[in-house]
Amino acid sequence: MKLTRMIAIASAAVLMVACNGSSKVEGSKAVRSLLPSKSYSDSAAYLLGVNFGMAMVQNNFKDLDMSLIRKGMNDALKSSGNPNDSNFVKQFKIDPNEMGTILNTYIQKQMAYQGALNREKGDKFRKEFMVKNNADSTLTGIVYLIQDSGSGLRAVSDRDTVRVNYRGTLIDGTEFDKNDGITFPLNRVIPGWTEGMKLVGEGGKITLVIPANMAYGERGPQTIGPNSTLIFDVDLLEVHPYAAPQPAQ
Repeated sequence: MKLTRMIAIASAAVLMVACNGSSKVEGSKAVRSLLPSKSYSDSAAYLLGVNFGMAMVQNNFKDLDMSLIRKGMNDALKSSGNPNDSNFVKQFKIDPNEMGTILNTYIQKQMAYQGALNREKGDKFRKEFMVKNNADSTLTGIVYLIQDSGSGLRAVSDRDTVRVNYRGTLIDGTEFDKNDGITFPLNRVIPGWTEGMKLVGEGGKITLVIPANMAYGERGPQTIGPNSTLIFDVDLLEVHPYAAPQPAQ
């Protein structure tokens, strides 16, 4: 969820609390009957809280002090005046206009920390994996363990195509991807795959422990994270050497 959407949800939460906090419901009985029931209002409030909580998790805000979040909401509810008035912001501990800058900086620092931590853990894991399994490594830092070398038919070009079964996990064992019988050219995948699939022959089995710079780097998707080392257990089912198109007659 984008930061702007999370902010919009937070604003909606404040508005809902403000509406529910009205001391008097006006209008005739017929008009008041149009209001949502307490049960419906309670459900909406709960789901708004769930949505806001999920947004906090997705934006790495789950470790923030909830008491300060509640204080900020209460200060917003008690505020008065025109938000465009320079005196309006004096009602708050921090100028609300700085929210975008502060939250974005917080996210960037959290990501920088997580990326550095993932890289540090990944480097340690690859070294330990090499020693424990008597594995080999390439000059680019890929650690690999061949369970079955397969036949003499190997991919040699980045334009060769392979068909594989594979399972991808993080270093803590979390599975993030799995596929059977998938076919792809080696120039359409992460560099670790492009290089790693040339280390084993058709019919072989290999485990690749790929450093972040040969995988997704700092731009790892949410299920992987920045600078994560990735482990792939691969069965290389088929190798199809690249065949250049024949010129038209």
